[in-house]
Amino acid sequence: MSLEVVPIHKHPKYLNDCCKLINQEWTRSEGARMHSLTQSTDKLPTSLILLKDKTVIGHVKLSIIPTVKTACFLESLVIDKALRGKGFGTVLMREAENFCRNLRLSTIFLSTRGQEEFYAKLGYIECMPVSIYGGSVSIVCNSLPKKPVENSTKNSNSIADSRISLPPPPPPPLPFKQNNPATEQKSPKTYMKKDI
Repeated sequence: MSLEVVPIHKHPKYLNDCCKLINQEWTRSEGARMHSLTQSTDKLPTSLILLKDKTVIGHVKLSIIPTVKTACFLESLVIDKALRGKGFGTVLMREAENFCRNLRLSTIFLSTRGQEEFYAKLGYIECMPVSIYGGSVSIVCNSLPKKPVENSTKNSNSIADSRISLPPPPPPPLPFKQNNPATEQKSPKTYMKKDI
């Protein structure tokens, strides 16, 4: 048995097989999935595939975090369902970590639902959520004016003045919880990280 981890962009002949593997876990249109896979580069984002005897059995996607230049976000990790529990996920994760070290990154962040034990065995610890989309709520809030904007009219009862000085509205009521498994919400994501 031969195992090899390679970047998908250097082996485009595996794009269709990789797309099928990922869509078995998370269904998405083939066009959208292929677009995402073809964005892979030598830096980030990168899609790495695990080949077993030249057959795609695993995939991991690493993306930039615009606000943390020395880190990346592991967006997804998938191993063929028939081959899970045999150590292939660990092999792919170790190679992804090596890839990140070669890019001189120091931390890998990820989010998971239900796979916390797997990642903990690899040295990942729980952490605060991180956004791969850049910016944060505190930056947005700090950019708002701290005092009402002066209106050019002398009328202090204008609608613009009253909007700025009003407190925010209360949050909406919580939804009614039904005991229907089909409508149950998924468990919240757990964010994890590892310094590499």
